[in-house]
Amino acid sequence: MKEGPDISIVAALIGNPACANMLTALLAGSALTATELAHEAGLTLSTVSGYLSKLGRAGLVAIERQGRHRYFRLADRDVAIALEALMPVATRAGHLRVRTGPRDPELRRARSCYDHLAGDLAVKMYDRFVERKLLAGKSDSLRVTDEGRRFFAKAGIDTDALDNGRRPLCRPCLDWSERRTHLSGSLGAAVFRYLLDRGWAVAERKTRIVRFSPAGEQKARDWFSR
Repeated sequence: MKEGPDISIVAALIGNPACANMLTALLAGSALTATELAHEAGLTLSTVSGYLSKLGRAGLVAIERQGRHRYFRLADRDVAIALEALMPVATRAGHLRVRTGPRDPELRRARSCYDHLAGDLAVKMYDRFVERKLLAGKSDSLRVTDEGRRFFAKAGIDTDALDNGRRPLCRPCLDWSERRTHLSGSLGAAVFRYLLDRGWAVAERKTRIVRFSPAGEQKARDWFSR
């Protein structure tokens, strides 16, 4: 008898082009209506509603109700991590979308990966954290060093408090566009919030693009490089 989770149902849904388009749209972190997701999938609302029901039953999306309206978002961070992890595999296999305009380079430059920063700048930031020995280890053993805890504390990020949460403090996340590592976990989310709260960057609504002003990018680089 086969044991363990049956991944076939989840894999089949993620592999469906319409579902994949909707799930990718939800990676921006925003909750979207069925109408908005139908636009992303290029399908009618009635067809999309059926897919959303299946995604909900599979635990891939969650529903939020506000009055008569229903909004859909990714069920949790594990779903976001799974989707982002598949992107380097698809890229390596040559399964790339046709570039539709100037926004794609912006996605490669800086974007949200659910609740943390991804893209070229995020990879550079992770590399610098490691070079400065603020982070140490690899994969499941990645940890914040004592020096790192002091550094993040100066930014108002309490790593001890984050470490007591249910979510891993820090974990490497393979970046689909750079094919290298950026930082996720509760610390990755806290760092992303820090960058946004300082006004150095703005997360573009309903997309995954994160825009840094020239001055903001320089300040961010100064912060993680000094």
